Amino acid sequence: MEKKLMSRKKPTFPINEQLNKYLQTYNRNTKIPVSYDDLLRFSGSIVVYDRHDEDTLWVRCYYSDFDREEIDNSLKRVYLILHSDGRSEHLDFLNVDAIDYCTFGNSKPFRIKVRNVLNDNFTYFYVKKADASRIYGLDFEHILSPNRINFLVYKDTLIEEHIAGIPGDVFIKEKLPECSDRARNEIAKQFVKFDERCTLRLLGDMRSYNYVVIPTHDFDHVDYKIRAIDFDQQNYEGNLKVYQPHFFKENRPMVKMVSELLQDSSVEQYRKEERSQVAKRLITSEKRFRMLIRCMIKDRVSSDENVKMLRNQLVSFTRDIRFKRCKTMGHILKTALDFVKRNYLEIE
Repeated sequence: MEKKLMSRKKPTFPINEQLNKYLQTYNRNTKIPVSYDDLLRFSGSIVVYDRHDEDTLWVRCYYSDFDREEIDNSLKRVYLILHSDGRSEHLDFLNVDAIDYCTFGNSKPFRIKVRNVLNDNFTYFYVKKADASRIYGLDFEHILSPNRINFLVYKDTLIEEHIAGIPGDVFIKEKLPECSDRARNEIAKQFVKFDERCTLRLLGDMRSYNYVVIPTHDFDHVDYKIRAIDFDQQNYEGNLKVYQPHFFKENRPMVKMVSELLQDSSVEQYRKEERSQVAKRLITSEKRFRMLIRCMIKDRVSSDENVKMLRNQLVSFTRDIRFKRCKTMGHILKTALDFVKRNYLEIE
């Protein structure tokens, strides 16, 4: 049953000229000194294991002495461009501790660990192949979610900042059983909101390892947020269930917790709250959203078969016949968000 939810492999879509102009307008397109293909020149690797000695599906890459010096300097400059003003006076205080390569999934990213040698603080960033649908997903997350995303694009290379948090699958297995009743209620609420947000903006494949749970300590308790970390499946699949996290078997413990702890009226309340928040973000970011959605409407980020399937399912799901006129995934997303905005304004 699970295998039928999604296609086996999503193709990579090139960045067209209009999307490239959008990225330049909003300072996402910046010249960087290293490319994804440069990092593929590693001469060897070893498996990276977690603290339970289980394979993480990442391998640590090793380079020749000549390549390593050049790549390290380039990656340190990328870090400064991503997190600072790009000036090189702090270059000597940085060290590239590890370059890891993921052998699992569509994007096959490199994960770069950069450490400040003065105080041993470190952070990560990712180097991936630039893919138009992933870039749409990142920027729609920036516009429509409560979170902000920092990323750079240069030619066919994408640089993404690291999103800190506990991976959803790890949290469900190790942390959730230890949570108090109050914490479980809060997590259930946040999962409902996360589920609704993914459905509204058509962000797919939110299996438990594609989002993180972020605990935040308040005065006398811990709050929780759920945040997507993989944006590969923005408007690609034709099956509406792919955009609804509660249909994935990996999320069943979360779904079970919601059904046990929250009444139907509370679930509907939290969904309305999230729809209202998305509508407000649409209104306050209207100019930027309009420019981005125009790029997507003219772009091809899925197959005609998927467009037709999703269009028909959304007609049945929303009873809005406007979806019947949609020819592209961008048009479908615009119609879906117009539906959210229109209902919010009518209630207001």
